[in-house]
Amino acid sequence: MSRLFATLLLLAGSSSIASAATAGPSKPAIIMFLVFIAGTMGITYWAARKTQSTSDFYTAGGGISGFQNGLAIAGDYLSAASFLGIAGMVYVSGFDGVVYAIGFMFGWPTVMFLIAERLRNLGRYNFADVTAFRLKQTQMRTLAASASLLIICLYLIAQMVGAGKLIVLLFGINYKLAVVIVGALMMVYVAFGGMTATTWVQIIKAVLMLFGASLMTFLVLKAFNFNIDTMLEKAVEIHRDGRHILAPGESLISNPINALSLGLALALGTAGLPHILMRFFTVANAQEARKSVIWASSFIGYFYLLTFIIGFGAIWLLSQNPELFNRGPDGSFDLIRDLIGGTNMVAVHLASAVGGELLLGFLAAVTFATIVAVVAGLSLAGAAAISHDLYDNVIAKGNVTEEQKMRISRISTVALGVLAILLGIIFENQNVAFMVGLAFAIAASSNFPVLVLSISWRGCTTRGATLGGFIGLITATVWVVLSKTVWVDVFGFAEPITPFPNPGILSIPLAFISIWFFSITDKSADAAKEKAAFDALNVRSQTGLGISKAEVH
Repeated sequence: MSRLFATLLLLAGSSSIASAATAGPSKPAIIMFLVFIAGTMGITYWAARKTQSTSDFYTAGGGISGFQNGLAIAGDYLSAASFLGIAGMVYVSGFDGVVYAIGFMFGWPTVMFLIAERLRNLGRYNFADVTAFRLKQTQMRTLAASASLLIICLYLIAQMVGAGKLIVLLFGINYKLAVVIVGALMMVYVAFGGMTATTWVQIIKAVLMLFGASLMTFLVLKAFNFNIDTMLEKAVEIHRDGRHILAPGESLISNPINALSLGLALALGTAGLPHILMRFFTVANAQEARKSVIWASSFIGYFYLLTFIIGFGAIWLLSQNPELFNRGPDGSFDLIRDLIGGTNMVAVHLASAVGGELLLGFLAAVTFATIVAVVAGLSLAGAAAISHDLYDNVIAKGNVTEEQKMRISRISTVALGVLAILLGIIFENQNVAFMVGLAFAIAASSNFPVLVLSISWRGCTTRGATLGGFIGLITATVWVVLSKTVWVDVFGFAEPITPFPNPGILSIPLAFISIWFFSITDKSADAAKEKAAFDALNVRSQTGLGISKAEVH
């Protein structure tokens, strides 16, 4: 993805306290931060007493309702980037920023109609259970774990850097110590509380974020006498691009091929993100899984509507506060270039402008809650890939006890926590735009094609799925590395090798075509058995018939 995508994840977390850049730590922010930590630790203690089995650890025993899971999915999906990053994009690019948000939303109908119900009927802990239902365990779980761990690591880097910077701003401590604190908290939440603690942290975070964004939107509209037309007129009047900010395709999506490629990655990548797909196994049945998607789509859609108001409202409201800008000798400033801390701080500056230090402190606490919730979800998905897919099913071939499974799960969580800390420290000052974009591209190019074709096409074989999945994964990775985002901005070469940064338009179709080709040319006896097993898979995925008591949790 382009450097703009970095604004949706990396700096979103790191630039969370506007006034802190100039005025030091915010006492309300510190108080709310500590209250959140105390509350979530209490939840973890409660959840730890209920986490006795692998099912409890990975799926909360299937005891989460559709409404609760919908909130948790929203909490997992709406990172700090969704608030600060998209608001900043609307502030800079106007309607193009809104179109960008629509790309994220478009993934949810895909999840609902193609995946959610079938996932719950076919799997127990993660989506690799689904792909391995009729295909070979070793190959499918190795592919799923490889792609999932790479996606998770890319997300973890950005989230850890963001969280570390946030704590530095809150307390003024050393960055490395801040990253260690975040990693330690994540390990405690996941290792002891498992999915139950993670789910409730995500629910609390979603409620806080929805409330905070709603309050900010109310205060912004109040400043314009609740007249959106007035808000837009004021924005057009003062923005350097004038009326162009009300027209799509003027900046972020001006290149139609790159826009299509980006849209494909955003829309289809959602349906391949391991930490999102894992949430569908926390509910009791397919009906609750569908409810989860409906509630999550509602919360996420509502939230993105709010970012439209926040972004456009900030254009005029921030211009009325010159102290928020680096001004020239004559007092003049540019709305975009001179904003203190950059445009990723738009929402935070706006919180200070319309709600003062109290709202600013609340927003800082919400931002930290957001990062912790996302990191916890990522860590749990990573632990599932290591312990359930690789150790349990590939290395030990299922010959492990429940006690051993829990021990490996917790060891995996600690190992991921240590890795996250190290990566957060190593990449403190690095441009990680390509990592964030690559996460969506990999999910859309590897996980999504394999998942969809394995459950919907009789002809899909292990050979086709394995080769096609790895071809999509490698193509997406290499394309982004050779693009301007990495080849020029990170490695320092003069010209990129690939013409645009988003690989989806090439890697996604290539993955589908490769799966199809290598499947139809597979004439082995195993391939015939896998195709014959499709009927049983299809009946179970559509109806839920054949689910064992253990799989119902």
